[in-house]
Amino acid sequence: MNTATRRALIGPVLLMVAALLAVAMAMAPGARAAGGLDEAAAALKKGPVYVDPRAAGMLSAAEADALAKKIKDADKPVFVAVLPKAAEYQPSTLLRNLRTKVGISGLYAVELGDGFNAGADARVMSRSSVQNLVGAVKGSSYPTVAERLNSFVDSAEQSARGHAPDSWGGGTGGTGFDTGTAIGLGVLVAVGGGGAYAIARRNRRRRAEAERAALEDLRVVVDEDITAFGEELDRLDFSPGEPGADEAMRTDYSQALDAYENAKTAMAAARHPGDVQAVTQALEEGRFALATLAARREGRPLPERRLPCFFDPRHGPSVVDVTWAPPGGAERTVPVCAADKSRLDDGREPLARTVRTESGDRPYWDAGPAYAPWAGGYFGGGLLPGLLVGTVLGNMMMAPHAYGADFGGPAGADGGDVSGADFNPDDFGGGFGGGDFGGGFGDGGGFGGGDGGF
Repeated sequence: MNTATRRALIGPVLLMVAALLAVAMAMAPGARAAGGLDEAAAALKKGPVYVDPRAAGMLSAAEADALAKKIKDADKPVFVAVLPKAAEYQPSTLLRNLRTKVGISGLYAVELGDGFNAGADARVMSRSSVQNLVGAVKGSSYPTVAERLNSFVDSAEQSARGHAPDSWGGGTGGTGFDTGTAIGLGVLVAVGGGGAYAIARRNRRRRAEAERAALEDLRVVVDEDITAFGEELDRLDFSPGEPGADEAMRTDYSQALDAYENAKTAMAAARHPGDVQAVTQALEEGRFALATLAARREGRPLPERRLPCFFDPRHGPSVVDVTWAPPGGAERTVPVCAADKSRLDDGREPLARTVRTESGDRPYWDAGPAYAPWAGGYFGGGLLPGLLVGTVLGNMMMAPHAYGADFGGPAGADGGDVSGADFNPDDFGGGFGGGDFGGGFGDGGGFGGGDGGF
């Protein structure tokens, strides 16, 4: 390579490095802004912990740096903001707006004055897990904000999925990447940016293809469920105008019909495995409405609202909880229908719902992660892991990137990936993660104070 050629190649690289140096200097910890949502979001793009200058008395710089280092060392997409009660931080929309402005999939925890709340993208942590973490924090009387946040982060790191954002670089604290990192990133962009983009795009395409295949497997099972429910409606042979029918019966029947139509509509619109959860949830509601209607017509006491039969949700609402263990697994308490209770009492096997797999027909809990959203609609996300612990589906649900880990959310950004405003706002809504955990958590958006030592 001659001198002229080398100069031609070096020139653009030096220009890029100079530009990156200018960016890095602007990002360096020099001037401190007055705080605000934009400042908080900009800081969290560069590091895992942000402390509003007006809240510096809540968490010292040394404590913030130590917390940031812990999160970075764990390589998890956990974001922590310590903020004062101020007009620009509206409790009802704070989590959602912060997540939107940062634009990175992750678990977001906010200490707002004397209140605490958190929210997470479903791919990073399930809603029930966030609720449990927040509840544990609010139920403990930590003497300082630092101890409270460290406890939260210690627990979150064990279950949060994904990786630390690339924009955090390798430094510590909430100041983003330093000059050396900026230069290194500039060289990487110049040399291998195209290749990295191609790999990321290929990975996203493969995941999307896998999820489409999983959805088609689910479609067979769900269509069977919808058909079975439609047959139940036909066998009911109820007419709203029949003798003895009252308004309560007509309401039950209307709810069952609505559930049937909602299930068909949701399945027709399903594009990802996680969309199936809405279908089976509608079917569960419809079956309870039918059970209630049947009791009214026969003059029996109205049924208690219970989970459907664990062994096959098509059996309808359960009537009792029993202790049961899968082959080689630990015992757990599961809800069962009267028929399966009788079979278990007689020492016989329950009538389990089986689905087709490559190794033949298997009970749904031994069929793989794609069936997590199907089961989640029937049994609820928070209860499902306990029912399935020790089974194939239960084990796979705990694995990173399994469809069942987040009930098969749409293909897209994993924890730590840039996703902009493409996320489910319900995961970051006011009161999300702790309405039942005290502290006024659900009051006016979820940042209650006074209870739980906050």
